[in-house]
Amino acid sequence: MKKQGKKNIKKERNLNSPLGDEGSTLYHIPALLNETIEGLDIKPDGIYVDVTFGGGGHSREILSRLGPTGKLLAFDQDEDAVKNQLDDSRFIFVRSNFRYLKNFLKYHNIEKVDGILADLGVSSHHFDEAERGFSFRFDGALDMRMNTKSPLTAAVLLNTYPEEKLADVFYLYGELHNSRKIARTIVNARSDKPFDRIFPFIEVLKPFFGREKEKKDMARVFQALRIEVNKEMDVLKSLLDQSMEVLNPDGRLVVLTYHSLEDRLVKNFIRSGNFEGNVEKDFFGNVLSPMKAVNTKVIIADEAEIERNPRARSAKLRIAELKA
Repeated sequence: MKKQGKKNIKKERNLNSPLGDEGSTLYHIPALLNETIEGLDIKPDGIYVDVTFGGGGHSREILSRLGPTGKLLAFDQDEDAVKNQLDDSRFIFVRSNFRYLKNFLKYHNIEKVDGILADLGVSSHHFDEAERGFSFRFDGALDMRMNTKSPLTAAVLLNTYPEEKLADVFYLYGELHNSRKIARTIVNARSDKPFDRIFPFIEVLKPFFGREKEKKDMARVFQALRIEVNKEMDVLKSLLDQSMEVLNPDGRLVVLTYHSLEDRLVKNFIRSGNFEGNVEKDFFGNVLSPMKAVNTKVIIADEAEIERNPRARSAKLRIAELKA
C-alpha cells in the first residue's frame, strides 16, 4: 500500500470575514485516500469510475494500480476540474454530472464496471475561491454552483423561493429548527434589497445565532443552500440506484460523505437497498438487499490525518459490494 505523505498546508487568515476563519490555498487534499483506494479492491484489468474527479487525487491513485488494459472514467461538471485532466491513454474525462453515469458508460461502449468511487466533499479549492460563494469566510457572490452553467444560484434561490420552500430547505438540508423564522426574515429583507453578496446575507442571519455556535450554524445554512442549488441529495440517490445496474457482480461501491444526511442515505441503501432503510428478509431471515457492506463499521480519519488535513474530520467512508 502506498503511504500518503505529509503535506504542508499553507493557510491565510481573512481578517475581513465576519466570522474570521482560515482556509487552505491548495486545490484539494483527499480524505482517507489510502482507505478509499483499498476499498475499491482494484483489479489491474478492471474498469473503474471516479464520479467526483476534482483535483484528480483519487484518479491518480487508481491509475497507478491499473495495468495497461485497465480503464478509468472520471466525472466532473465543474470547469475548474477540466484543467486537472490526466494525460493517460487509460483515462477518460467526462465533463458532466454523475447523475448521467449510465448514459456516458453506454456512450463509451461500457456495460459494466468493477468499481465506483464517490467523494462527496466540496474541494478545498471551491471553499477558498471567494467568488464561487461556497464559504462564509469571504464576501463573494452568492453562487454555490458546481456547474457554472446552471441558472440556479444561491442568490436566485434566496430571492425567489417562497417562504415555506425556503424554510423546508433550511430544515431538511441544514437541520435548523428555527428554519421558519430564518425564512421569514430572508423574505422580509429581500423586499428592501435583493441578496447578491455573502456578507450582507450573513448580517441578516446573525441575530439567530449565538456567538458560541455562530460558525457551526452558519455552516449549516450554507450547507443547506449548496445542497439545494446543486440538487445533491437527488443526484446521490440517482447514483446509488444506477450503481446496482452498472456494477459487475462483486463490484465495489465506495462513498465518502461529509454530513449526516448523505451518510444516512448511503448507510440505508447499503443495508436495505432503499433510501428509507426498510429491511426486508426472506423466509430464513436473510436480508434482501442487493448490496453487502464490506466495512460493518464506518471508517473515519485518525488524529494524525486530521492534523494534516482538518477537513478530514467530518469524512465518513462506507464500502459495499454488489452481491453476485
